[in-house]
Amino acid sequence: MWNKHQVVEHIIGKQREQAKAKGKAFAPSNIALCKYWGKRDAELNLPVTSSLSVSLHHLGTVTEIMRATEKDHIVLNGIELDEHEPFAKRLITFLDLYRPHPEFKFKVNTSNNIPTAAGLASSASGFAAMVLALDDFFAWNLSLQDLSILARMGSGSAARSLMNGFVLWQAGSRSDGMDSFAKSLDIEWPEFRIGVLTLSDLEKSKSSRQAMTETINTSILYKSWPAQVSRDLDRLLTAIQNKDIQLCGETAEQNALSMHATMIASWPPTLYWLAETVSTLNRVWEMRKQGIPVYITMDAGPNVKLIFEKNISTKIQNVFKCEIIAPFASFSNLNFHKRER
Repeated sequence: MWNKHQVVEHIIGKQREQAKAKGKAFAPSNIALCKYWGKRDAELNLPVTSSLSVSLHHLGTVTEIMRATEKDHIVLNGIELDEHEPFAKRLITFLDLYRPHPEFKFKVNTSNNIPTAAGLASSASGFAAMVLALDDFFAWNLSLQDLSILARMGSGSAARSLMNGFVLWQAGSRSDGMDSFAKSLDIEWPEFRIGVLTLSDLEKSKSSRQAMTETINTSILYKSWPAQVSRDLDRLLTAIQNKDIQLCGETAEQNALSMHATMIASWPPTLYWLAETVSTLNRVWEMRKQGIPVYITMDAGPNVKLIFEKNISTKIQNVFKCEIIAPFASFSNLNFHKRER
């Protein structure tokens, strides 16, 4: 069983000398249509099952890395954090994997245009942007496969935030995790839309990591989760290939609600939903009764994402105050792009 240091040594070896004054990168957040929920190895963030996501285009994280003197500096959204704050501690621990020597210090300036730790996958874009910025800073020129493995060790879902469009993270089976990485699907769906409803921008009362661990350890419903994922992945891949919004939306919605059911049935129970979450679900279900094909998905948090196609965007905007994302739109307006497929 490998640890994180062994994985890093295997991938980058001795390539740790500073090559540039700074490194900078953008990575998008991603929303899983088939969820990652459960680890077979907590050290390497190896998942119990595979998962499938779609990127949120321009919503994500920009990270800049430079060398610092004396100590690490972590700046989040323009505010320098105390090194003992949870976010700073987690980031510094991750950076420990990449220092050329113990005295090497980093200055990290990272900015999210989505709420941090509110169930909108900010850690996914954050660690993906971090790895891309490190790759730029040290001039590693690593493959997307290797970068996905490195990002995964910071946050599991970060494995999927290095690429555009639909992304499949394969669970793998090796104990060293070298076959557990994400890859983009060579399928575009220009009419596909995600509506982001930020019902709360507050930090979650319980981290996804804690909720995931408690679910695996105590929820009897979790036993059926791997079988459901296997079924849902097959359905989603078929739906995406055929651009079938009903099959895609129904499968993603049931997958998300089933994930939440496993954590509600854990002990102590985890219920991220707010009254506004339930109200949103009811409005979506009422719209479907009226023949409007809109569906929901949710990560581990209270916020809701809507799944639909471009032709009903006006109807969606008339009912919900949401930002509508076109995952396959041009990236020409972004200052920092993800690596190409």
